[in-house]
Amino acid sequence: MKYIEIDDELYRYIASNTQQIGESASDILRRLLGLEVTAEAESIPERISEPSMEGVEEAAPVRSAVAEAGVFEELVDDEQLPRQKGAVGRFLYLLDCLYRQHPSAFDGVLAIRGRDRLYFSQSKDALLKASPSANPKQIGASPFWVSANNNTAKKRAILEEVLEILGCQKALAARIAEQV
Repeated sequence: MKYIEIDDELYRYIASNTQQIGESASDILRRLLGLEVTAEAESIPERISEPSMEGVEEAAPVRSAVAEAGVFEELVDDEQLPRQKGAVGRFLYLLDCLYRQHPSAFDGVLAIRGRDRLYFSQSKDALLKASPSANPKQIGASPFWVSANNNTAKKRAILEEVLEILGCQKALAARIAEQV
């Protein structure tokens, strides 16, 4: 196996063409280039873990509840999740997956706030202005930032609320959030 460096724009392009969670960069490139995916290529460990739903809305503007539940259900047994570093890593990973699955609806997270806390923003500075100890983290390659300076229970509660805003059923949202 050979390793190459690519710029952020090219990485985002490859990641945006992901068709399933855990699909490797090699598999994506092979598919885009019209090459056959071999058994060797399927075993390559570097994985693009950020699923893309780009173009799905144009192809199927009305999603069934079963199909929508399947999109969220994939996050329950996502094999990349345990590889994330700590609660913050898992929290950011799940938020990034959700952003990539629902980019047009994700701005609904901006309404999630504490009594005196700002949890989401579209800039690092806005979070720091609201709370100098916010520890802002960008959610993948999205334009959204999240305050990572919350205990694990609060991160789970925030994630549950995000899932519900995006249309996930309450019980499934709780199961997904419990993985943080």
